Amino acid sequence: MPLKRTAALLLLCLVVAPAAGGKGLPKKESFGRTRDGQAVDIYTLKNARGAEARITTYGGAVVSLKVPDRAGKFDDVVLGFDDIEGYQKTTTYIGALVGRYANRIAKGRFTLDGKEYTLATNNGENHLHGGVRGFDKVVWAARPVAARSGQALELTYLSKDGEEGYPGNLSVRVVYTLTDADELRIDYYATTDKDTVINLTNHNYYNLAGQGNGDILGHVLTLNASRFTPTDAGAIPTGELRAVKGTPFDFTRPTAIGARINQDEEQLKLGKGYDHNFVIDGRAGVLRLAARVTEPTTGRALEVWTTEPGVQLYTGNYLDGTDTGKGGKTYKYRYGFCLETQHFPDSPNQPKFPSTVLRKGAQFRSTTVYKFSAR
Repeated sequence: MPLKRTAALLLLCLVVAPAAGGKGLPKKESFGRTRDGQAVDIYTLKNARGAEARITTYGGAVVSLKVPDRAGKFDDVVLGFDDIEGYQKTTTYIGALVGRYANRIAKGRFTLDGKEYTLATNNGENHLHGGVRGFDKVVWAARPVAARSGQALELTYLSKDGEEGYPGNLSVRVVYTLTDADELRIDYYATTDKDTVINLTNHNYYNLAGQGNGDILGHVLTLNASRFTPTDAGAIPTGELRAVKGTPFDFTRPTAIGARINQDEEQLKLGKGYDHNFVIDGRAGVLRLAARVTEPTTGRALEVWTTEPGVQLYTGNYLDGTDTGKGGKTYKYRYGFCLETQHFPDSPNQPKFPSTVLRKGAQFRSTTVYKFSAR
């Protein structure tokens, strides 16, 4: 067959053949408007195996994430809301991107290169998850991008110099990819025009039995972490890297989340359960396994891989039924768990912790992969 004819037929096949599985670009729909009138969109990402993630430009929140159980039945395994108002009302950061600094900074102050910066305080005297209007409360610019596997969405936001008290114009880019291997991959990038601090994460609440379907105490957790960072009464790290061995914080072997959560132990009392940063074993900056969670009744399993040095285990201790989620389901006490990959809390004030300083002209980069399976 002549070369020109072969090329023409190939081009025709590429044009008329339907996209397979997760190929193509995410579908965009309106998700309403914020209280101040900003338009908000929601994008649906699908993969070749039928998994689906829906992500909104408000806070970059993962609204839903549907994956199969051992029988092939798909359920939504993240907490979320049916409309924009739910995200504007909540104080629980459900599903959102968190920054500029995830977790806490003591007394809303830190010193960088001899200059003290004062941040917004929104957690008693401390700064939490970026302040009064952190990244979870802004509208991100979005565009679908090509992915080698599955579908991907790029979100961008410019955090201006002085926002919530932070120095520097910080340009942030986050790429969500739902891969054909049933992974939700999150790649974070940032640059700044002035030296600053940064700590980005995602705040999904997971329930592998399905969102709103009871508490998560029967989920079985393994953490690749032989140390954690104990805190004071304000949830600020003391600076100690404490061994988990012999404590209720030892998840180096598979253990039900609820097995020891109510023990009479100081750190559990301070956190009202687990609300602590664990030091991931291995070298930070390299993608490595941080955690594995299984849910016995459905067979679903979640692995968390990350380049970050830490992961915050939070067991929904402040969920109290105030939030009514998707399908009218009420999110009660401990109905979801979080595994927030991160640098350590209060690192700008803890010189022995891994640095969270981002210098002018440098690039911040971090990757976390949430991989789902069932057996």
